[in-house]
Amino acid sequence: MSRFALPFVAVLSVSIAAGLAAPPAHAQRASQMSDLVGAKAGQAEGSIIDRGYVYITGHSGSNSKHSYYWNARSKNCLHVETRDGRYSSVTDGTPADCNQAAKSSNGAAAAIIGAVVLGAVLAHKSSHHDNGAHYANTADEEQYERGFYDGQQNHSYHNYDRSDSYASGYQAGVDQRNRDSGYHSGRGGYAQAQRISDLQGSDSISAIDAMSSRGFANVDSFDSGNTQYGIFWNRNTRQCVQMTMADGQVYAIQTLDSHPKCR
Repeated sequence: MSRFALPFVAVLSVSIAAGLAAPPAHAQRASQMSDLVGAKAGQAEGSIIDRGYVYITGHSGSNSKHSYYWNARSKNCLHVETRDGRYSSVTDGTPADCNQAAKSSNGAAAAIIGAVVLGAVLAHKSSHHDNGAHYANTADEEQYERGFYDGQQNHSYHNYDRSDSYASGYQAGVDQRNRDSGYHSGRGGYAQAQRISDLQGSDSISAIDAMSSRGFANVDSFDSGNTQYGIFWNRNTRQCVQMTMADGQVYAIQTLDSHPKCR
């Protein structure tokens, strides 16, 4: 054997090992992760982490969960939507969605980062918008952000510019606050109470079944046009609740101070 053979083999072995351990040359973006759509969330998250991403933040939607992952190497934010325990979509978000203040070459992202209402880290994410995307116009995005923050923090509606963007943001903020506080009964004090706020936005039939399982009895109901109203009474917790329903969905649910049938 040549005196050069052994060192060559050793060097080749080290090179192969190093190549296997090295990270991919280019971090994957959402377009390269279509294999994760439809996968179980618990398993798919491990795959995202293996590809260099770390979980940053997330929130619940009406029928889904939104998660944001950041890759520091590629400076890419990944937006994952989960429905029924499986990934339903994987898309690229903006740096602001991942709480990153770095500037971006993307026009919309640059506009978002220019928002001055609460600084570069916004209270809302792209998934809070009806179309799943931030406004490209900085002024509209700032108005939406101000509205969202007011609605989420339960501040008074203050649309002094009469802006549609503020109005949309405020409603999205209120919806998010309701989802975040779904565990709460909506009542204060020391008396026992059943939660009801989590039923807003749900299917009417499912909501009525849920009310029954929580000890409520339907004591009255009436219609107004295409809208149905149900009055529910819980004898144990002394809660009187009105549920507003239309098109098979619960549009509002609230506690009443009194009602003739709640006794």
